[in-house]
Amino acid sequence: MSNGTTLVLGASGKTGRRIVARLGLRGVPVRAASRSSPTPFDWSDPGGWDAVLRGVDVAYVVAPDVPGPVHGFVARAEAAGVRRLVLLSGRGADTWGDSAFGLDMRSAEDAVRRSALEWTVLRASNFAQNFDEGLFHAPLLAGELALPAGAVPEPFVDVEDVADAATAVLTQPGRHAGRVHELSGPRALTFDEAVALISRAAGRPIAYRRISPDEYARTLVDQGFGEDEAHHIAEMFVMMERGLIAATTDDLATVLGRAPRTFEEYVVRAAAAGAWRR
Repeated sequence: MSNGTTLVLGASGKTGRRIVARLGLRGVPVRAASRSSPTPFDWSDPGGWDAVLRGVDVAYVVAPDVPGPVHGFVARAEAAGVRRLVLLSGRGADTWGDSAFGLDMRSAEDAVRRSALEWTVLRASNFAQNFDEGLFHAPLLAGELALPAGAVPEPFVDVEDVADAATAVLTQPGRHAGRVHELSGPRALTFDEAVALISRAAGRPIAYRRISPDEYARTLVDQGFGEDEAHHIAEMFVMMERGLIAATTDDLATVLGRAPRTFEEYVVRAAAAGAWRR
C-alpha cells in the first residue's frame, strides 16, 4: 500500500466523495480537492495547482469538461514529484471514432498515458446512480424519462464498484501500472428495462419514452443547460446507439476479486432510501 498523500480531484463528486471516505477508513492520508476545499482546486485556475500537488504521491483525476487542461496538470504533477496517476474516463473511449462526444476524456487519457508517471485508466460505463443522483433523477420523479436511447443496451455500473476499484488501484502501486480497466456492470439493460425496474421497486408508475437527440438537446436547453453542453450530452446517446459500449467486461472482477453489483441491487438500495418517492 502507498503511504504518501493521495490527492482526490472532484472530491465532492459521485466517485470522489466515495473514494475519500474509503481511503480515510483505510487510514490513507488524503487531500480532498474541489473548488470549495481548504486547498481549492479549479481546472480553470492553474495558479492554484502547485499548492494542491505539494507532497502528493498519487492523484485521482476526473477530467474537466473541456479538452486540454490535463496536459498542463500532468506536467505540474511530474515537477511536484507525484509518482502515480489514476484517471477516470469513459467506457471504450478509444472506440468512439469520429464521435464529437468525449473529446475532453480522450484528451485527458492522452495526457496521462504519454506522461513519465505510473498511470492507470479506469473507463466506466454509465453510472447506475445517474438515475437517483444525476440527470435522470428529476424526470423519474415527474413520472417519465425521455431519452434518445432505444434497443441498444447499456451495462450500467454501480458507482460504489467504481469507487471500490479506484481505491484498490490507488492503494496498490505497481499492480495496475500501464493498465486500462474497462468497468461495466454484470449485464446490459435498455433504458426502457431500467426504468421498468425502477418503477416496480418505487411502487408507482414511471414511463420511458424514446425521443430524438435534437429533441433531447432542446429539452436540456429548456432546463438551463448551455447549447454546447446540451448537444454534447445528446451526442453521447448517438455514440451509444452505435453499440460500441454495449458489451459487459470482466475487469471489475479482475480488480476487485468479486462480481460487480447488479442494477437490481442498486435499484433496491435507492428505492429503500426513498430516491423516487414524491
